[in-house]
Amino acid sequence: MSIKPFLLLSGTLLLVSCNGTPANTRAVAKDNNVASSAFPEAQRPVSAITSDRWASEAERDRVDEANKVMDIAGVNAGMSIADIGAGEGYYTIRLAARVGKEGRVLAQDIFPKVRQKLAERALRERLDNVSVMLGAPADPKLPENSFDRVFMIHMYHEIATPYEFLWRLRPSLLPGGQVVVVDADRPTGAHGIPPTLLECEMASVGYKKVDQHPLPTAGIFLMRFTVSGDRPTPEAIKACAI
Repeated sequence: MSIKPFLLLSGTLLLVSCNGTPANTRAVAKDNNVASSAFPEAQRPVSAITSDRWASEAERDRVDEANKVMDIAGVNAGMSIADIGAGEGYYTIRLAARVGKEGRVLAQDIFPKVRQKLAERALRERLDNVSVMLGAPADPKLPENSFDRVFMIHMYHEIATPYEFLWRLRPSLLPGGQVVVVDADRPTGAHGIPPTLLECEMASVGYKKVDQHPLPTAGIFLMRFTVSGDRPTPEAIKACAI
């Protein structure tokens, strides 16, 4: 495992330091020559984004959700983690504690107000190993070759353009890195995704399933993926049917 600094390749990265001083970093955008129209559309409903939280932190801690997920995902001290759709930061702060001073957590959200609230929380709780950034609905805008794990917790079903999103996400993983998805086993229009459909969509963009685990809350599952083979061209990606 190697740790690389977060050099943002698109958008603005808000670096949160323990002295409360944020700094903005900008760099050259990646994949800008690939149009969104090159990717297939999702052949299934997409859930609307209704909240920046899935459940209260107390409720989630009652079943020890975060520790169970991090244990299954193999999150250890010194790792570099991306928390996509971080919301109010439930996983962000717990990931920061798990990876420790030698690790890094990049928390991303697509809403400026949510990102700002999370940045303020990271400053308030003095999480100097956390950075906060603004992503886009079709592009997580993550720096390349940077992460041991990319977390997508209760948000995959809200991605309206999953094939483009996953394609642009792939270069951010370090060798041996994994994408960790937690979601509900129910229709995509009802704030979940059937595991077989998730596996199909991921495979279409060249991700291979590692394993699948049930979680303490009924109907919730965790699935892990690694990249497999070369990243396909957008035109070669085939949409999955329900």
